[in-house]
Amino acid sequence: MASKKSSRTVYIVDGSRSPFLKARGVPGPFTASDLAVNSARQLLARQPFEPAEFDEVILGCIMPGAEEANIARVVALRLGCGKHVPAWTVQRNCASSMQSIDCAAQNIAMGRSELVLAGGSEAMSYAPLLFSKAMATWFGKFSSARDVGSKLKLLSRFRPSLLTPVIGLLKGLSDPVVGLSMGQTAEIVAHRFLITRQAMDAYAVQSHQRLFAAHEQGRLSEIEVLYDSDGKYYEHDDGVRADANIEKLATLKPVFDREFGLVTSANSSQITDGAAWVILASEAAVKKHQLPVLARVVDSEWAGLEPAQMGLGPAHAMAPILKRNKLKIEDVDYWEINEAFAAQVLACVEAWKDSQYCRSELHTRSAIGEIDQARLNVDGGGISLGHPVGASGARIVLHLCHLLEQNNANKGMASLCIGGGQGGAMLLERDSG
Repeated sequence: MASKKSSRTVYIVDGSRSPFLKARGVPGPFTASDLAVNSARQLLARQPFEPAEFDEVILGCIMPGAEEANIARVVALRLGCGKHVPAWTVQRNCASSMQSIDCAAQNIAMGRSELVLAGGSEAMSYAPLLFSKAMATWFGKFSSARDVGSKLKLLSRFRPSLLTPVIGLLKGLSDPVVGLSMGQTAEIVAHRFLITRQAMDAYAVQSHQRLFAAHEQGRLSEIEVLYDSDGKYYEHDDGVRADANIEKLATLKPVFDREFGLVTSANSSQITDGAAWVILASEAAVKKHQLPVLARVVDSEWAGLEPAQMGLGPAHAMAPILKRNKLKIEDVDYWEINEAFAAQVLACVEAWKDSQYCRSELHTRSAIGEIDQARLNVDGGGISLGHPVGASGARIVLHLCHLLEQNNANKGMASLCIGGGQGGAMLLERDSG
């Protein structure tokens, strides 16, 4: 954020999200743009202003479909924002929709915007299957061959093995610089901070239990029911397992290091489709439209670190926010750290307790302290509800707003690790009492 002395106050006034729908090996019922549109319709319908009064629409998405180029503009037009409302798409891997919120907040703080619709969407079940370089080369030569003889010669060289697909999702969940999958980076941070398999599995079970309780107790009012073209409806995150237990999880084999690893499919985030939105407004817009206020965006931070240890990104991004705002751990009422992996969340907690790590990596004088897990991801997270990459940042920010409101609390911190070795964090505040 810009200097608090010179910038305008930025409010989050409302928001919504879709249920997060687990990918099950085939394309899901909604594309990324469908998810974004359907989860925003009720949100916009209840506002006292027209969609055309937004100054801009910003959407995070890392895998829009071939027919969704600049997906933010596609969605904005489908939502009735009109041709005069500009819209743009951002991509910062796992924190894409937190980036969209940050961009919106910056523009409002600087006086460039008054009302912004910001969020993220991802249909991971629609991740493409790609042809190999060899197949693409064969296609290119065949299409450019000028005579029948040349084409027949190329046909004689064709082999069925050329059609073996490249799974785009696996490519996207790997770091090309260090040559590691995201799961392998989780193994590295687990090893560094001695996170055990039992601790990971226990954390995963807790995530499912907390999300199930939140659904049962009606504490996820931000979810909008979705209806598909066949008339089916979706009202809950469908990856939650109420029957999850440590004994069952202990039987699963490691995925990313089959011989020595600890990270399994059950203590990792789920491959999921989903979308989430927030509406940000200036003080003038709040007064003009008499909008309710969920929270203020106080500060944000983006950090870089070793890509092979990308899961520690939240520890790096949250620390400067505490320092700038002269806060201690106990001053923050609720924490949302996106659950890419149980190992990664637990490693972030351990990193802040480690005085050597804090001094050498975070440049603090001593250990920052321990986050109370009773205030961390209290309604579950990516392990139990999934991590649709472009949408998770907006989901945790929106849910944090609701947590503060439901518990009459004052401050909350939302953060994510980011593939490629980054971390993002945002501090929210509301008036309590």
